[in-house]
Amino acid sequence: MSLDFHTPGRGFPTRRPSGVATRRTQRDGKPASRWSLLVPLVLAATALLAGVTVGSLIKLWPHGAAQRVSGITATKTNGAEVESVVAGRCSDVGLDTCFNLRVKLLDGPDKGSKTTVWVGKTTGYASFSVGDHVRVFRNPPPPVGYSGPNVGRYSFSDYDRRMPMAWLAAAFVVLLIVGSRLAGVRALIGLAASLGLVVFFVIPSILAGHSALAVALVGSLAVLLVTVPVSYGLGPKAIAAWLGTALSLFFAVGLAALFTALTHLTGTTSEQAVTLATSDSRVSLRGLLLAGMIVGALGVLVDLTVSQASTVIALRRANRSLGFGGLFRGALGVGHDHIAATVNTLVFAYAGAALPTLLIFSVGGSSFTDAINSEVVAGEVVATLVGAIALIVSMPLTTALAAVLATRMADRRLGADVGHAH
Repeated sequence: MSLDFHTPGRGFPTRRPSGVATRRTQRDGKPASRWSLLVPLVLAATALLAGVTVGSLIKLWPHGAAQRVSGITATKTNGAEVESVVAGRCSDVGLDTCFNLRVKLLDGPDKGSKTTVWVGKTTGYASFSVGDHVRVFRNPPPPVGYSGPNVGRYSFSDYDRRMPMAWLAAAFVVLLIVGSRLAGVRALIGLAASLGLVVFFVIPSILAGHSALAVALVGSLAVLLVTVPVSYGLGPKAIAAWLGTALSLFFAVGLAALFTALTHLTGTTSEQAVTLATSDSRVSLRGLLLAGMIVGALGVLVDLTVSQASTVIALRRANRSLGFGGLFRGALGVGHDHIAATVNTLVFAYAGAALPTLLIFSVGGSSFTDAINSEVVAGEVVATLVGAIALIVSMPLTTALAAVLATRMADRRLGADVGHAH
């Protein structure tokens, strides 16, 4: 791919409009030859980082079947439809109040047959209606001589939420394609590739014993390497956004590692993480905590860096006489507003996740400082601040990279650059 960068002093007409000639040969008072050295450096850094990402992806890629962790087993469930609901006492199965559900099995070896399951009336399972779809699992046969309560052939597992989620996903896909058209299709392809990397690389590689932090960083860079070109093309905007995001991720890794150590975060607040770590000694809880911070920051970083690169390209396209300084200052103003909005988004996303915990502290009468000091809240605070600081750093960095490339880019390339699409 050729980016068609200008060669200073070549290909320009002898007579130029007033005020334009100086900017064509200089960049805000600096000789254009100085800028010509930066473009190859930016491209070389991008190519080097892309090569390291591919090499690391190959080295960390898990081989063979997925590792099974001893002590953790998944229960296979079957779909069922509720045909009748009776609320009452179920003392024979050890429950004070419960729902007696008559269900018809929709799949599995007993498809079409009917059975009865009991569900304790709790906060999570407070109501059932005829026609509801649920998930049930087959009970193992009781041991010889067992004289306890009869639990039946099947037991209740959970509500079946797959169909509503499928309809919601379908609505998302249709609206994205209708609203963004080709850009929406590219975004869906990038999203599918990102999910594929998480499912087939990040999770198996961590279970294979590789460092969770290293896997998360390489996986994030690989996601960028796939999704940015697919969604935004291979022009200067994509290069600036990819390199700006990658450098910001490295900064976020260092910052997260430093303050995770300074605040003595251990990653033991998640019951699932503790279960995994106690079942498999190769999994580091602190590594998982850091990996979560990096993956969580990736989405907002891409949003900001692509927006900044798009702003620079749009300014250059609107006014071809703008040099590096004009493009940088113009896009910086947009970036300041974007940072304010994105930081709010990041903070409230983490606050929403920690809201039940904050309510528990409030009900218990804990002071604000004690609540903040607890690891379950402190972890969210550190993750929020690391992501916010990485955002602030990425904005001027990406803007500068995009401005350097835009001022050295041929005019016909500006018109061919792929537009911004979220």
